[in-house]
Amino acid sequence: MKLVRMFASVLPAVMLSLFLTLPAMAQQAPSAAPTGEPAQSAPLAAPSTNVEVQGNESAGPAISGISIVSLFNRADLLVKAVLVLLLLASVWSWTVIISKSIALAALRSRASKFEKVFWSGRSLDDLYQQFATKPDHPMAAVFIAALREWRRAFEGGAPRQAVLAGVKERIDKAMAVTITRETDGIEGQLGFLATVGATAPFVGLFGTVWGIMNSFSAIAARHDTTLAVVAPGIAEALFATAMGLLAAIPAVIFYNRFVNEIGRYSNRLDAFADEFSAILSRQLDEKAQ
Repeated sequence: MKLVRMFASVLPAVMLSLFLTLPAMAQQAPSAAPTGEPAQSAPLAAPSTNVEVQGNESAGPAISGISIVSLFNRADLLVKAVLVLLLLASVWSWTVIISKSIALAALRSRASKFEKVFWSGRSLDDLYQQFATKPDHPMAAVFIAALREWRRAFEGGAPRQAVLAGVKERIDKAMAVTITRETDGIEGQLGFLATVGATAPFVGLFGTVWGIMNSFSAIAARHDTTLAVVAPGIAEALFATAMGLLAAIPAVIFYNRFVNEIGRYSNRLDAFADEFSAILSRQLDEKAQ
C-alpha cells in the first residue's frame, strides 16, 4: 500500500516534467557531428538576386524556457484561478489524508488495547468506572452505552423474567445507535476526498479548454502557426489538466482505502457488540432466575 501511495503521488509530477521537457529536447541540436570528410570549400558565387531576411517579430518566447512558474505566469486569469483552486484542493486533500491515517491507526491501536483488557478477566464494573467519564474510542463508547442500559435495568431490583426481552432489546439498540454515531464521526471529511476525486479532473479540463481557446485566438490574431507561438499556449492549457489529475488521483486512492478500513473497523465494532450482548444476556438470565 505504501508503494501504491508513493507511485500515485509521484506519477503525475513525472508525467508533467516529461511533458515540459519534451519541447526543449526537440529543439536541441544533434550531438553527433557528420563523420564524412570535410567538403572542399570553394568561393561561392554571389547570389543573383538580393534576398531580404526579416526576423519574425511575432514569434513567441523560446520554448526551452518553459517551467511551472512561467506556465502559471503566462496563463490567463481564469486558468490561474483554476490552478490555484486545484492546488488548494490538493493541499487540503493531503491534510485530510494524513490526519485520517493517523486517526485510524490510533483507533485500531486503542481498540486492540481495550479488547485485551476486556478479555483479561477484569470485572465489568471496574471497566465501567475507568471509561464511564470519557470514552476515548468507539469500542469503549459501545461498552459504556451497553453497560449503562444494563445497569438501568437493575435500578429497581433484579428484572422479572417477563421484561428480560425488552431489556435485551434496549441494550442492543443502545449499542447499534452508538456504533452508527461513532462510525459517522470517523467518516467525517471523506466526502471532501470523494468530491475532489470526482470533480478535479473536470475542473482541470475546463482550464485546459479555456487555455486552448485563448491559444487559438492568439494564433488567429498573429496569423502565425509556428511552434514557438503554439507550444506555450498549449502547454499552459495542459498544465491545468495535469494539476487536476495531481489532485484527483491521491484523493480517489485514499478515499477507497479509508472506506475499506472504516468498513473493517465497523465490522469489528459489530462483532464486539454481539459478543458483549451475549455476555449481558447470559447474566440477565442468571439474575432473573
